[in-house]
Amino acid sequence: MDNPVKPSAFGLLPDDFQALGCPGRGGHVFARVQKVGGWRDGWPNLRREIRLWMEDALDLRLPEVLETSPSADGATRAVLGLSDGVRVEAVHIPREVRSPRVTLCVSSQVGCALGCAFCATGGMGLARNMTAGEIVGQVHAMLQALGPVRAHQVTLVFMGMGEPLHNLGNVHRAIAILNHPSGLNIGTRRITVSTAGVVPSIDRLSALRPRPMLAISLNASNDGQRQKIMPVANAYNMKELRLALDRWGFMDGEKLLIEYVLLAGVNDGPEDAARVAEWLGDLRRVSNVNLISFNGFEGCGFGAPAPEVRAAFARALKDNGCFVTFRKSRGGDVGGACGQLLCRSAITETSN
Repeated sequence: MDNPVKPSAFGLLPDDFQALGCPGRGGHVFARVQKVGGWRDGWPNLRREIRLWMEDALDLRLPEVLETSPSADGATRAVLGLSDGVRVEAVHIPREVRSPRVTLCVSSQVGCALGCAFCATGGMGLARNMTAGEIVGQVHAMLQALGPVRAHQVTLVFMGMGEPLHNLGNVHRAIAILNHPSGLNIGTRRITVSTAGVVPSIDRLSALRPRPMLAISLNASNDGQRQKIMPVANAYNMKELRLALDRWGFMDGEKLLIEYVLLAGVNDGPEDAARVAEWLGDLRRVSNVNLISFNGFEGCGFGAPAPEVRAAFARALKDNGCFVTFRKSRGGDVGGACGQLLCRSAITETSN
């Protein structure tokens, strides 16, 4: 539910419309609700009887794009207001590849409870989970404001505010809606869920369908190192995390993304790279180690390593059989790069 009375129209699957008493065919109404650009004057193109029912039974509001901050590199950080006044952030990242594509970095919670030392969002604390309707509505609001109008050009990454696996029920319902062939039909190979390593929820997600791609925010090469910068590591050590990845059971075409934020003098030595490769073991054949330069924020206490240190780290990974990519951070000049999302008003507004 998106409020105490009415469920969000954007958080419903076709069968849900029927179960709620919709006078039209659930699949038809779902398709109209989820059509990008298909709304006119606040209404989907449906007959009057259905529209009157929707007005009475459903919440038709999308999150409101309150502010956009374009970056010099083409990315745009957006602040979205939810129906209870709290705010979240998302990032729109155009990519010039063989055919133009857009990556949307979306949020799953208002704030985050994990408190990772290198992430500004972690310093906010957690206000609440986002509902499935808010998560799907966030995507629609971004598409309406910034494009594209064709959903097949969109890639979604749950790498914005929050730990998605702390809100797995709503996140997975949102994925099912976004993936539905009568809706936006965003393929599961174009939806990635990033987690800091909540082991029981990794196991739960592995059994769900549709199943997205998985990304692990690792950022360390041993338990002691990881516990200092990621409190979640005190609950689930690296051995437990690695066993959960074995249980995932990677299918043909599925890849594992290992996200590794390089912190100068903390986790960036060649010996760290060798330990990461050893930890991956046979998963090196299905994984990509994505190296991320640290994006600073006020009071963080960390810095990014020099280019030659970063290059040596990547070389050590490659020498140990890993496939390595560098993430080109986008939106850093407007506070939209990895680890920088911070809505200062999000928590205070919830308590008013």
